[in-house]
Amino acid sequence: MLNKYPLWKYLLILAVLLVGIVYSAPNLFPDDPAIQISGASAARQIGQGDLEHVGKALAEAGIAVKASSLTDEGKTGLLRLVDQGRQLEAKDVARKVLGDDYVVALNLAPTTPGWLRALGANPMKLGLDLSGGVHFLLEVDMDKALDARLKVYEGEVKSLLRKERQRYRSLPQQDGAIQLGFADSGQLEQAQASIRKNFSDFDLSAGERNGQPVLRLTLTAAKLAEIREYSIRQNLTTVRNRVNELGVSEPLVQRQGANRIVVELPGVQDTAEAKRILGKTASLEFRMAAESDASRAITETFEFREGGRPPVALERSLIITGDQVTDAQASYDENGRPQVNIRLDGHGGELMNRATRNSVGRAMAVLFIEQKPVTRYVKQTIDGVEKEVAVETFREEKKIISLATIQSPLGSQFRITGLNGQGESSELALLLRAGGLAAPMYFAEERTLGPSLGAENIQLGIQASLWGFLFVTLFMLLIYKFFGLLAAVALAFNMVLLVALMSLLGATLTLPGIAGIVLTMGMAVDANVLIFSRIREEIANGLSVQRAIHEGFDRAFSAILDGNLTTLLVGGILFAMGTGPVKGFAVTMSLGIVTSLFTAIIVTRGMVNLIYGGRDLKKLWI
Repeated sequence: MLNKYPLWKYLLILAVLLVGIVYSAPNLFPDDPAIQISGASAARQIGQGDLEHVGKALAEAGIAVKASSLTDEGKTGLLRLVDQGRQLEAKDVARKVLGDDYVVALNLAPTTPGWLRALGANPMKLGLDLSGGVHFLLEVDMDKALDARLKVYEGEVKSLLRKERQRYRSLPQQDGAIQLGFADSGQLEQAQASIRKNFSDFDLSAGERNGQPVLRLTLTAAKLAEIREYSIRQNLTTVRNRVNELGVSEPLVQRQGANRIVVELPGVQDTAEAKRILGKTASLEFRMAAESDASRAITETFEFREGGRPPVALERSLIITGDQVTDAQASYDENGRPQVNIRLDGHGGELMNRATRNSVGRAMAVLFIEQKPVTRYVKQTIDGVEKEVAVETFREEKKIISLATIQSPLGSQFRITGLNGQGESSELALLLRAGGLAAPMYFAEERTLGPSLGAENIQLGIQASLWGFLFVTLFMLLIYKFFGLLAAVALAFNMVLLVALMSLLGATLTLPGIAGIVLTMGMAVDANVLIFSRIREEIANGLSVQRAIHEGFDRAFSAILDGNLTTLLVGGILFAMGTGPVKGFAVTMSLGIVTSLFTAIIVTRGMVNLIYGGRDLKKLWI
């Protein structure tokens, strides 16, 4: 029988529409403004007492708290606020109360009902232009990068001189130069010749210190520029990898100037975690433990991270640094204690082997380096009112996390033990796996982009969509009468399915994306226009109503498919080659094509078949 679907097709359409309604529904529940608290380290737990302490301080400041809760097994705490306009003030109050051992960040807490979340239904992620987000400006410390590389070079130079049995005396670095003392000018010239032969990155100059010949090794201008460029590029790659580990949709990570990196995280749900992960240096230094008769001039003393053990003196020269780590995986040793399995690159493995093959029986230490925030409050007069303003600086903390005796020469693979729990081992492995930093970074600027402008954009976007839907519906009613009404119903379901699909895929909606949604309306109706015009033509050619409906849908299908496939191809190219707003437009347009094909052809035909199929009609109101 013409124009009749089997029962399973009607049930399939109904099931798809119900799923669309369920998974688009979370977008009707706006998020609550909130502040999120987490520990500055993975080992720091958040307790109910911390939330009550902050809640009391907020109440004293006149900031209303809607609710508070612990999440992620006590790793983070969330305080939902009533007034979004006081989020920044609430953040400052919490930071002052908790101190530097905690990270406080702005957040948006979902209000989606539990039964929807249980089904995996979550609202769409919104871009920076719609929901706001976080903006970080990270500054790379180039001086520390040069200093770390110089220490590695110093170790290689001294290793060469020891290998060639040339005697020297270690002297402190001065003005970015390695200094070596010699007994006489003959030894200096011999060492100078060996260094020139093996190292091409130094400018060598001879001098005197307290009557002793001294050889100064200064990196060439070309090498200094290369190290600076490598440092910013390596840190840029590392930040990108860390953002990818966070799972943020459509982030912006780009270089700014000679030593800065801009990071924008739209719609991020865990801003405290983002700040903690991005702010971690996770730099490592591998050093040999100093021998008992070593001079204090060539050693440094460090404490253990976990405490309870006496400080240990280490050699100043480095074996390798953390930026030579290519892979890191958290696991457990034979005693069930957390460890991190390390893999080095080729050069790092060679340096490690060279340093340990003649040091069996000696101890080697792993230094963990962090840039810890230190916040102090100073009084400033702003607009005639004296206020306390937070000034954040950083202090470098170097502590030993592992000290083990070398049992045999090491290569490119080994393990780090002595970590403070599974959380810390997982975090250290994540940071090293994402890429070691070539130099420390600091938060030069942190901004939370509020949703005030975004709310206006959303409101205007919704208005544009509604006006577009209204005019399209009026046009279809005037031209195609009752069939135009069916097209409008199918178009409404199309919007529901598009929103549901974007929510399921975790796509980020931007302002250009809203433009793509409005464009989808016109494209979806295009298919119905082709079908209905074809039905009119077939009736005018003398076909029966049922035959005209059947032929109209069937013969218009190829033209609709070809037109939509070419547009989908363009959308794919835009997504592959575009960035930011262009991608947002491409996503909504491409997904809109898929949903349009379903609603304009299958859903519309299902409604037509249900209403007109099997009936003996002499005339069609179209």
